[in-house]
Parts: sequence; C-alpha cells; structure tokens
Amino acid sequence: MNIVLLEPEIPANTGNIGRTCVATGSSLHLIKPLGFMLDEKHLRRAGMDYWKRIDLHLYENYEDFCNINSGATVHFATTKGQKMYTEAHFGEDDFIMFGKESAGIPEEILLAHPENCIRIPMQGGIRSLNLGNSVAVVLYEALRQNSFRGLEPTGHLHRLCWPGDEPST
Repeated sequence: MNIVLLEPEIPANTGNIGRTCVATGSSLHLIKPLGFMLDEKHLRRAGMDYWKRIDLHLYENYEDFCNINSGATVHFATTKGQKMYTEAHFGEDDFIMFGKESAGIPEEILLAHPENCIRIPMQGGIRSLNLGNSVAVVLYEALRQNSFRGLEPTGHLHRLCWPGDEPST
C-alpha cells in the first residue's frame, strides 16, 4: 500500500504516519513543498527510530507525482468526498492521498477524480480528524480488504505466554 501526503505541514503528523507505514509495510510518498525539513527532530521523534526504515519517495510537486506514478490507482481522502472509505475497493498497490493539514487536497484535484474521492464519516461541525488518525483509519481498511497480506501476527507477550503458546527464547 502507498500513503501519499500532499504538502504536509506538521512534522509530528508526518513522523507518526511514517511509523504507521513502517508497521504496515507501506510506502510513504511526500509531495513538496513540505512545511518542515526532513531532518527535523520533531519528525524523527514522532517516527522514533523507525524513520530510517521508511520506504520514502519524494516529489517536487503534484505533477511530478502524477508523471512518475501514471496509471496508478489513487484514492483521494477528503472530508468532501461523496463516498465513504469503506465503499472503496483498494488494491494492494493502490495509493491513498491525504492533503495538507490546513486545507486538504485542492478542489481542482478532487473534481478531476470524483469517483476516487473518499471520506471518513463524522458528525457535522467538525472540520476534520487528525491527519495521522485519518491515515490509520483508511490504511487499515485497505489492508483489511487485502487480507492484511504480508503482516505477521505479533500477539506474543513479553515475559509470559498466552495459554498454548511456546515460551520465546
């Protein structure tokens, strides 16, 4: 799976999303301009020691992203989408794009791809969820639809064992 952040502004959000990408085996695509430097301590703190393990792709702008990934299926996460994210059909190599924290994805991009615009349902009067939370909600639905392929169970306790499990050595 591929997570795309269009012009992200808050380093802590991007760091958290990077950590989620590492945990799920997903690639992280960042489209410039970024609201921070990639070496900022806040970015690395949020991503902890996982940042060096991210499959990271950088693009100069939206057009650069489109040219490099032409033919890819892109889902556009927006509070303005007419279809809920659970109604989308995610392929295991699809891209899920999220806009910058202050403005989302530009409406011109959304109108060019209305059939691929998805939203997370919320009560009225709420502008949006936190970007990291939104990515997690939609990404895990996409992974669920693909049977969590490639993700191993990690249900082992640290010191003790679940009934029927072998102790780890």
